[in-house]
Amino acid sequence: MSTDEVARTASDTTDPLRALAAVTALRRLADQLEHVQVEQALRQGHAWPEIAQALGVTRQAVHKKYARRITPELRERNPR
Repeated sequence: MSTDEVARTASDTTDPLRALAAVTALRRLADQLEHVQVEQALRQGHAWPEIAQALGVTRQAVHKKYARRITPELRERNPR
């Protein structure tokens, strides 16, 4: 199923259980994309506070979520 089809399924109220499964798939995809973009922002030299602002969370929240998940080279290059 394409991302567009999953999004349509997630918003279809005729089969809520199927829609909930689609919402879960979209949430997983969004989490994966967010992780990729956080790493990319760090690679480009953006600091944790900038990333946090873009995500609408605190610096502490984004650091807690990603500090151990990012590649070691980025971890060393972008201390808290």
